[in-house]
Order: sequence, then structure tokens, then C-alpha cells
Amino acid sequence: MATRKTTIWNAANIVTCSRIALLPIWLLLAEYVRGANLLGTGGFLPWVSCILYMLISLTDKLDGYLARSRGEVTDFGKFLDPIADKLAVIGAFLYLLEIELVPSWAVLLIVAREFLVSGLRMVVSTKGVVIAASNLGKWKTATTMTAICGLLVAATLPAGGIASTIKLISDIAMWIALALTAWSGIDYFVKSWKYVAS
Repeated sequence: MATRKTTIWNAANIVTCSRIALLPIWLLLAEYVRGANLLGTGGFLPWVSCILYMLISLTDKLDGYLARSRGEVTDFGKFLDPIADKLAVIGAFLYLLEIELVPSWAVLLIVAREFLVSGLRMVVSTKGVVIAASNLGKWKTATTMTAICGLLVAATLPAGGIASTIKLISDIAMWIALALTAWSGIDYFVKSWKYVAS
């Protein structure tokens, strides 16, 4: 469907803005839940925290679908959507680091890749070139979000077989996500090099 001129306050951009607005709410709730769990008073709130982050993750696909299907792709959306994605991933990684479910080097790898790709995009754009997002990047995002959600669920469940199984699966997904993170960053660097070096 052809893109048509539209206001920035369309359905897709409202979803994107909502994702950003929900992130600090989720993080505050997650921190509160962590303290409540330490006191044994968490109740059902850990599940509310998990579900809220899952909703935030799902909107990553929803806003893109709405923009394309309704012909409402805007420069504002193109600018804001990747920022919302990065905030969702980095915010969750920092929380998982705090509760010792991911190592610090994994967070560094994620942040370094985002800085690298963002910097390369800026340089390449000055040459009038746009390098389309590859399937590697899409798989990286999907796998990372899945691993994060799994780790949050594992942290919510009582210690035992089910929690251990979910954590093991989530850890495997996280290793795959980290490999895709490094691979997609290298792939983007290779594709950008001839423009950066010229």
C-alpha cells in the first residue's frame, strides 16, 4: 500500500509513544516487586510486571504493522521506533543485570552494538545512502525479547523444576540473541565500510 501523508499522531506512532511511556512504569514496578519479593509480600504483582513487559515487547511489531497496513509511515515514526526498541531492550538488560540474571559483558555487547550501528547509520546517511535493516537484525530483536520475557517469568516462578527449565531455555535463547547481536553488528559494519572509508 502506498504511503500517504498523515499527521504524526496516527495509530502507529501512538503505539510507539505508549511503549516508551510504559517502560519507566514497568521498571518502577519491577523494582518494587523485587523489594516486595525480598520481604515475601510480592503476591500477584510479579506476574503483572511480566505481563506488562510482554505487552511492551509485542507492540514492537504492532506499530510497524499499523504504519504499513494503513499507509501511515512517517519520518517521526522512523525516528522514534528504533529508539523505543533500544530503550526496551537496554532497560530490561539493566534490570536483569541488577538481579544477576545476565552478565555485565552481555549488557556491554548489546549497548556497544547499538552505538556502532547508530553511528554508522549517521555517517552513511550523510552520503545519501540508506542501508535497509536485514533479517539478522529482526531475528536478533525477536530472540532477545523472547529471552528477556522468559528470564522475567523464570524469576517470578517459585524455585523448582518449571522455573529452572524456563530459565535454561531462556539462557539458550539469550546466547543465540547475543550471537545474532554480534553477527548483525558485524554485517552492518561490512555493508557500511565502503561509505565510511570513502
